[in-house]
Amino acid sequence: MELTLTTATGKASSKNVDVSDDVFAREFNEPLIHQVVTAYLAGGRAGTKAQKNRSTVSGGGAKPWAQKGTGRARAGTSRSPIWRSGGKTFAAQPKDWTQKVNRKMYRAGVKSILSELVRQERLVVVDKFVSADGKTKDMIAQLGKLGLKNVLIVTETMDENIYLSARNIPHVDVVDVEGVNPVSLVGFDHILVTVDALKKIEEKLA
Repeated sequence: MELTLTTATGKASSKNVDVSDDVFAREFNEPLIHQVVTAYLAGGRAGTKAQKNRSTVSGGGAKPWAQKGTGRARAGTSRSPIWRSGGKTFAAQPKDWTQKVNRKMYRAGVKSILSELVRQERLVVVDKFVSADGKTKDMIAQLGKLGLKNVLIVTETMDENIYLSARNIPHVDVVDVEGVNPVSLVGFDHILVTVDALKKIEEKLA
């Protein structure tokens, strides 16, 4: 299939770019996309929360007082959860939140997302995207000509000037091909990608 190139002024170019139907013309698979996105988000969770229960909190080795004769309630340890400085009831423990998604499923999910972006005309392809001086006002002007506000800019390699010019603009992010992930693709209204980055993405997903 062919994708239309967009000029710097936001108009359709007379040139088209050939892309693979397997990557950009797949059927929309909502359950797979949901699984891939959920697994990616789950993989980002730290899972390091930890609390001490009565067996791990320090102290409490000796019985505080005799079982009988003191007039007080019986107690076996000063580290009971009902005591001050005692262990935590149902203490949280480190947990691994990762979900298994094999490589074939992951790639198929990303292909389905890209295909849906093409169908919804949310994938904007430009020949090149340059910000020579890294000024925010220039980036805002370029995006204004393209009619884009909530946008993810994808370049072949990370361009420092593009990153610096876009980092203070709300709802705009810049990533290279290696940084593209399912969450970023579904999290923006539009994806602005250069031809070189598009070919590299197609090569990775082939």
